[in-house]
Amino acid sequence: MLHPTADISPESSISDSASVWHYAQVRENAILGENCVIGRGAYIGTGVTLGDNCKVQNYALVYEPATLGNGVFIGPAAVLTNDEFPRAANPDGSLKSGHDWLPVGVTVKDGASIGARAVCVAPVTVGAWALVAAGAVVTRDVPDFALVAGVPARRIRWVGKAGIPLEPIGNDRFKCPKTGAVYVEESPEILVEESA
Repeated sequence: MLHPTADISPESSISDSASVWHYAQVRENAILGENCVIGRGAYIGTGVTLGDNCKVQNYALVYEPATLGNGVFIGPAAVLTNDEFPRAANPDGSLKSGHDWLPVGVTVKDGASIGARAVCVAPVTVGAWALVAAGAVVTRDVPDFALVAGVPARRIRWVGKAGIPLEPIGNDRFKCPKTGAVYVEESPEILVEESA
C-alpha cells in the first residue's frame, strides 16, 4: 500500500508487501524489504536499505547511508544521522554542498529497536535485538541484546528477543520472564542466547 500523498522516488525499490503512509518520503535507490511499514511523515534517505519486516514510525528520519536489518523498529520521531561533524558552511564561509562532506551511516542489526525521539549519531552500530530507550542519544556502538538509555546512552540492562529486560538467575546467566529463554553473559559487553 503506497499512499497517494507519499513522495516516493521511482528509483527506489519497494517490496509489493510494503506500506508507505501519508506524506512519507522515500528517496532514490532506497530499498524496502518485504512487509516494511513506513509511517506518516517519515523520511527514508537516498540509498538507505531496510530488511524485511521493519517498521519506521511517524516522523522518524533515517538518513543515508543507514542500513537496517530484518525486523528493525524505529520509533516515532527517532533520528539516524549521517554527518559526524556537521557544518552548513565551509571554513571560507561558502555554503557546503553534497560534495563537501562524506555521509556516514548508522547500522541497526536484526531485531533491534530504537525508541521514540532517540538519536543515533553516526557512525554507530546498534547490535542485534538491542533496545535503545526513548529519548536516548547513542554516540557509540550498542552491543547485541543491550538496553541503553540516557544522554549519552549507556547500557543499563540486558534484554532478550522479546524486548523485555532479563532477570539474573546466577552464574552470569539471565532469563526472559516472557519466553523463558536463557542468555549467558560472556563479558560485560557480550550476551549470547544459551543453546538448547
